[in-house]
Amino acid sequence: MAKWTPKHEAPAPLEGPVVSTITGGTILWLVLFVIQLPFYGWYDDHGRTWLIWTCLAGGGLGFIGIWYVRRRDAAIKRDAARTPASDSDADSDADAAHMTPVEPVEPVEPVE
Repeated sequence: MAKWTPKHEAPAPLEGPVVSTITGGTILWLVLFVIQLPFYGWYDDHGRTWLIWTCLAGGGLGFIGIWYVRRRDAAIKRDAARTPASDSDADSDADAAHMTPVEPVEPVEPVE
């Protein structure tokens, strides 16, 4: 078998309001947990209490996610403050210097 190599460069990762997105998701999980609590008896009668505990687990994992993305965001900001500010042309030249060109790959015939 031939080794697979990419034919084009991977796109840059998308950055967005990560902290607020994770916070919103965590709040949503916790709200769903609280809304379902009064119906615990119904869920228990039908063997579906796992739905309630899934929402609680989502909220708990969301708190871990909030902690993680806040620390990540702070580290990114610290790193940006540490590096000297330059114009965008110098940044794009530096980014281009780190990229390696991808050579075209010739098709390989299958081995029988």
